[in-house]
Amino acid sequence: MLAHLAAQETAAAQVISGEAAEEFDAFREANGDFWVDGFNEWAVGVRAEVPTREIITAWGRAADVFLERAADLTDEDWSRLRVPWVAGEIGVRYLIQSRVIEWWLHGEDLRAGTDQEPNPQHWPIHLTNDMAIRMLPYSLGLAGLSYPGASIQVDLEGMGAGQWHWGLAPRESPPADKKPDAFIEGRAYPFSLVAGRRVAAEYFLDDGNLVVGGDEDLALDVLTNLRAYVE
Repeated sequence: MLAHLAAQETAAAQVISGEAAEEFDAFREANGDFWVDGFNEWAVGVRAEVPTREIITAWGRAADVFLERAADLTDEDWSRLRVPWVAGEIGVRYLIQSRVIEWWLHGEDLRAGTDQEPNPQHWPIHLTNDMAIRMLPYSLGLAGLSYPGASIQVDLEGMGAGQWHWGLAPRESPPADKKPDAFIEGRAYPFSLVAGRRVAAEYFLDDGNLVVGGDEDLALDVLTNLRAYVE
């Protein structure tokens, strides 16, 4: 995990600085294409003999550069600048959001693996949920699903809380007066674990931390295919 995070952090620091992501390019050259799981496996392989502390140090330095460059962005950069990333160009604000999500989710993985308590924080949880909802047309499309004209209302409480009314087909935004076709309500932290693909939605539906309404089949399709990042 540390190796692929170091690789992605280095790439993020490079693209936000206007440079080429050197390891992304090396992977494409070696494989003729780019896919995230393949790159992560490759990044681990090329670091197989690198000491763990050195990998951690490289990750931290890249994250520092990334955050420094992010702090230098102008308001116009924030709203308009796009940079190359794993699935094509991405708005720089969404690249920053995606890195925060990755840091937090993998932090939770490390805590779970060492029998520590979860570390719920409002903004990482909120950003995870927000990204997953924004990605719904893409995520549903990966499963061969499309719901033109349909929308979903998501109301989440607790740490990371928020409200969203989102269209379920590409480039569709529901009118302000449209009634959602389906509803999801519940606790923001469990929703983020579903969005991070750490826990199946059924677990939280069974224990009542998430509930669905309206077109329940549609809501279940959303929860089943929810994801906060490109795989």
